[in-house]
Amino acid sequence: MASDPQYKYGRRHFLKDSLVSVVKTAHEFTTHRDAPAEQPASVTMVREDWLRPPGAVSESMFLDRCTKCGDCVKACSYGAIAVHPRDGSPILFPHQTPCYLCEDVPCISACGTDALVAVEGIEDIRMGLAVVSPKTCTAEQGCNACVSQCPTHALSMDFDAFRVIVSEPRCVGCGICEYTCKTVNDRIAITVKPARSFAE
Repeated sequence: MASDPQYKYGRRHFLKDSLVSVVKTAHEFTTHRDAPAEQPASVTMVREDWLRPPGAVSESMFLDRCTKCGDCVKACSYGAIAVHPRDGSPILFPHQTPCYLCEDVPCISACGTDALVAVEGIEDIRMGLAVVSPKTCTAEQGCNACVSQCPTHALSMDFDAFRVIVSEPRCVGCGICEYTCKTVNDRIAITVKPARSFAE
């Protein structure tokens, strides 16, 4: 009995499709195997130059005393104090919302564990120190927005060199300069170096 030609064609077609399918599967496996692993959705990238709230004690002492209760976060009228997404401790990102140095410093008053301690005046707060990047700063083009907005007069303009000068004794690290720079320039030229990065 002669074989059905249609059956022979169908079998050849099936074998061809099977081979193509195997090749595609192997290619997709190799592609996915060699592709960089995706970060889980729960992993959040956080800027590491965040600041502690006003009145924060040394970092090691702060971590011992802070209970992560969130009272200082709730007390901040400007919503400047945020919660660290990984460990729940209070932090500030000045490029998003700086510390506006409230006269009564309610965040310190709200802290019941002395992780934040009272200061005599806002000029005694030390969250960090402003640092200017000369390569990025547009002072030579006439910008002095950060100087005009500094609440402690820690910034001044050197008109001979056309650059911004930071007075370390006056700088409290509030980050208003960084926030201001962000709003008027394409790139942030002045950032606050956190107090914890200095030798204790």
